[in-house]
Amino acid sequence: MKTLSSSPWIGPVLALAGGAILAFGLPVLVGDQAYLLRLATQLALLVTLAIAWNLVGGFTGYPSFATAAFFGLGAYAIAVAQQAGWPAWSGFLLAAVLSALLAAPFGFAILRLRGHYFAIASLMLVTILKEVTTGWSDLTGGGMGINLPGAGGNPTAIATVALETMVILAAAALALSMIVAKGRLGFGLACIRMNETAAMGAGIDAPRLKTIAFTLSAAICGLAGATYARWIGYIDPSDVYDVMWSVRPIIAALIGGVGTVFGPVVGSIVYIAFEELMWRNLLTFGTGALGVLIALLVLLLPAGIIPGILRRRAS
Repeated sequence: MKTLSSSPWIGPVLALAGGAILAFGLPVLVGDQAYLLRLATQLALLVTLAIAWNLVGGFTGYPSFATAAFFGLGAYAIAVAQQAGWPAWSGFLLAAVLSALLAAPFGFAILRLRGHYFAIASLMLVTILKEVTTGWSDLTGGGMGINLPGAGGNPTAIATVALETMVILAAAALALSMIVAKGRLGFGLACIRMNETAAMGAGIDAPRLKTIAFTLSAAICGLAGATYARWIGYIDPSDVYDVMWSVRPIIAALIGGVGTVFGPVVGSIVYIAFEELMWRNLLTFGTGALGVLIALLVLLLPAGIIPGILRRRAS
């Protein structure tokens, strides 16, 4: 007989409950302090993207750089939808659906590649979508960007709603990651990561499982992009398709522990803390100092913080 603590659903439920508490508790604690609102929202955004990347890069072992592509697609999906008069909820739905619909066939095609070949192919999608968005000026505003309706409202109110939405999205992504990790999908992805040829020989449908993981990751990124667009109020291709939207989640996952459930969360916290510390106190050479600190952390704990701590406890 299964106890409550052994149930595979207790973790996801606690993650969602904790997310709901944080979503509505943080704005009360932060109040109208713009800096803290921005910092908390940035952290929740990075956590979401790092978890999304970990579904493919961590659980499956495929180093994807397509995060920025789906992030930008989601941002433009909600922007265009709201320009057309659609309600916000339908814009979020459109962002997730479009990202998933693009990811499924594209992922099925490029996930046949491995290593740096896959990484380059996934990065190409960012460039392609950026060029399409820039060229389709009648719909997207081209290089001039696009304003979202309501962007001129109360900045504190907009920032508070963005924080609440982003925290809930991060909690939902974490809950999904827990479900995947403990389920058949996670088991199959782990087998693929360890030895894909052997996994397929054992009867695991690797192309299907990899495509599912890639599609789930893309949907999360699309929702994150939509939330970001609503928060900022104005987007342009050079912003939402910036390759750093792909790089920063990878660094966060590497710091915390690739392939672990909580690694992206821990890594995001460490990354944001380092970034803010460097930019506030070492502004003139903050980026270089941040890079050195991250490099040292990766060298000292190559498997990430969480696996490193677990290994030291085991020894």
